[in-house]
Amino acid sequence: MASKSTVNILETVALRKYYPTRTGINPLGKRRFVRAVDDVSLTVPRGKTLAVVGESGCGKTTLARTILLLTPPTGGDIIFDGVNLVKTKVNLKKLYREMQMVFQDPESSLDPRVKVKDSVAEPLGLLDGGDRESVDKRVSELLMAVGLSAEQGERMPAHLSGGQKQRVAIARAIAPQPKLVILDEPTSALDASVQAQILTLLLDLQKKFNLTYVLITHNIAVAHYLSDTIAVMYAGNLVEYGPTKEIISKPRHPYTVTLISSAPVPNPWKRNLLNIEIKGEVPSAINPPQGCKFHPRCPYAEKSCSEAHPPLEQISQGHYVACYFVDKTA
Repeated sequence: MASKSTVNILETVALRKYYPTRTGINPLGKRRFVRAVDDVSLTVPRGKTLAVVGESGCGKTTLARTILLLTPPTGGDIIFDGVNLVKTKVNLKKLYREMQMVFQDPESSLDPRVKVKDSVAEPLGLLDGGDRESVDKRVSELLMAVGLSAEQGERMPAHLSGGQKQRVAIARAIAPQPKLVILDEPTSALDASVQAQILTLLLDLQKKFNLTYVLITHNIAVAHYLSDTIAVMYAGNLVEYGPTKEIISKPRHPYTVTLISSAPVPNPWKRNLLNIEIKGEVPSAINPPQGCKFHPRCPYAEKSCSEAHPPLEQISQGHYVACYFVDKTA
């Protein structure tokens, strides 16, 4: 893909991903769909990290897979490095040279029958078409970059720890020198002490290779440590979006407030956020409520919340919230 001199390396515009249900038709004769991602617009500046946070099932991973075209979008646009991937015939081989993904579970993302060095070399051989000597040299450099030795490169994945497997997955993702790496819960399957090491490694690699990250996580602490911008998703919709420090310290959407308040902290006496109790459950993605999808669980909801979905509006520089009563959380 041709490189463009754009400030934002990635932009999604009204991106949607609906999955048809098995039953297909509702009693009114209309087609049923699971609205996994519904009208999501985001931008990711070059060299920065966007964290997409929310509860399980909110559409975070579907958003990531749709951006990568692992599943085709239902509607909207995906603009990567100045090219609209939806309206352009995409050469996936070239695209995946520039966009890569680190999956949540390294145990399942690595082939157990292939040596570590060969797993890392695989994208180099497929995408770059290099000779064996140059590929081996590149693999050694990558293993060293993620804190692994040449001897560990000769091992099978079963002989590595969880943290080492994730280092291999990261090395494989950065092997073709991508511009964008999507990290899907990269530390959730690891022990707490190993998580810190992997997060530090990701920051170091970002600086060294000028990488841009999209981080998918439910862990507010991980998003706080790694990201520059946070996008909060609820039931497929974007409800708050803005600078990480501002959203962590001054969340304005009622859902974001509860999400951050529920995050564990070493000293509970230091919590200074408004405590809001969320009642009920996440709404059905097939039959979501009218208006704001959060209104059945929101303590501030009024009649207008059930009549129309609130637009995402700017409340300060770069900080957007989709709520009619954002002043109540000020």
